[in-house]
Amino acid sequence: MRIICSIVIVLLSASSFAQSFLLKNEKLVFSFSTTRGKQLVLAKDRENKYIVYRIGTNDKIEFEFPEKNKISWTLFTYSFYLRGGGTSNEGEDLNYISFTSNDIKFMIYDTYYAVGNIASIGVKITDLKTKRTTDIKGINSTRKGTMIDFRDNHLLKIADDLDE
Repeated sequence: MRIICSIVIVLLSASSFAQSFLLKNEKLVFSFSTTRGKQLVLAKDRENKYIVYRIGTNDKIEFEFPEKNKISWTLFTYSFYLRGGGTSNEGEDLNYISFTSNDIKFMIYDTYYAVGNIASIGVKITDLKTKRTTDIKGINSTRKGTMIDFRDNHLLKIADDLDE
């Protein structure tokens, strides 16, 4: 019996040690797995108290931005471009959410080009001092949620220019 109790305690402590990408009070906005074995999550409080970005592995959240408070909404910018009409009109649906932390710009992207039926997700990380950009590509089949709702819900500032 002691052995079983010990095993249960170890398993429970291991599962509570692993951090959750989505807290009980949060709703998923957009997420995907990356080709580098990471999980990216953009989540918001169910009552819109904050928005948060997380990236990491199943065992550890490696980066979370910003603090979970009402001001968080002012730290993110949404930009988009939509041209319908399918391939005959070279249709595009481009969506970007960006923020800056410690001279590093993060740009989450979700793009679709009708010509070639090309969909891409990922996050571009740019060091603003060196201008070096790293593109961490996402796996389309792992995509959950959408950024499109920010076009009309007035939660994020919408940029006038496309944030590429």
